[in-house]
Amino acid sequence: MRIGFTFNVKPGAAAPDVDDRYAEWEDEETIAGVEAALARAGEVIRLEASDDLPFRLREARPDIVFNIAEGLYGPNRESHVPAICEFWSMPYTGSDPLTLALCLDKGRTKEILSHHGIPTAPFTVVGGPEELDGFAAWPAIVKPLHEGSSMGITRSSYCRSRAEVRRAIESVVARYRQPALVEGYLGGREFTCAILGNGNDARALPIIEINFAALPPDAVPIYSYEAKWIWDRPEEPLDIFRCPAEVDAELAAAVERTSLDAYRVLRCRDWARIDLRCDARGVPHVLEVNPLPGIHPDPAMHSCLPKAARAAGLDYSEMILSVLRAGAARHGLVL
Repeated sequence: MRIGFTFNVKPGAAAPDVDDRYAEWEDEETIAGVEAALARAGEVIRLEASDDLPFRLREARPDIVFNIAEGLYGPNRESHVPAICEFWSMPYTGSDPLTLALCLDKGRTKEILSHHGIPTAPFTVVGGPEELDGFAAWPAIVKPLHEGSSMGITRSSYCRSRAEVRRAIESVVARYRQPALVEGYLGGREFTCAILGNGNDARALPIIEINFAALPPDAVPIYSYEAKWIWDRPEEPLDIFRCPAEVDAELAAAVERTSLDAYRVLRCRDWARIDLRCDARGVPHVLEVNPLPGIHPDPAMHSCLPKAARAAGLDYSEMILSVLRAGAARHGLVL
């Protein structure tokens, strides 16, 4: 089998504490790790998602495309590679362009979740502070509408009053040139739940809890950009994850059920990671759905889906191959 491997690679000079534009892109270690795993199933053709990708993809004509490309420009950037694959009638792994675009729009995601009765915090989407109207869920979190990897989520995103929310909205709109999502802050425990598979075969991997006690003493208890990219460094790692999470059977079932419900109503395919936070009653609410989850291969790095896979007894290669097999099965391909 010939496997096209689409990805975006971080520029070597990109520093996360200075430039967050490439936070979602992969480093060379991740790309090499995925390539090595895929090579167990066939010939791998590297296809960096640069400007000429459509023509290189057409020329390569792989049997299937394994896609982890995040894109760079526009609110639909994660949809670009799958859309190109569909244009050339090529099978590919992961969710389709519609799901990828919806999940990168946090407001639309929450609208769909709310329609289906899946818990998510109260929210509003605004293009400026003048649009805040009657929203009054304090404290609140303000974040960019179309970003991932905690981009734009800092300690100033946690707002205790309308005045702080207005300032945070102004900052998001000015820096990211997009609307802001304002949502009520949930003060309970935070989890992430990885999903592998499709249909009735979709399964939740062991739950991960975010350990806010690992953050600096003056930090806000949110998994912010600072926590993910600045305070947590290979030379000084934060003890930020608990996997498997220490939860009772009832809470574990609620987290898994809510995650699988979100996965299905948003029509995710093959894999995804669902981020959740509990309210004061201990009810898990969906924060975000990530159909292109981070997958760093180094166990020393804090990458959730590989960590959950290891806790489930899957090594890195088997995790990657399980996604490839799920995508191939959807297209009637046999590895």
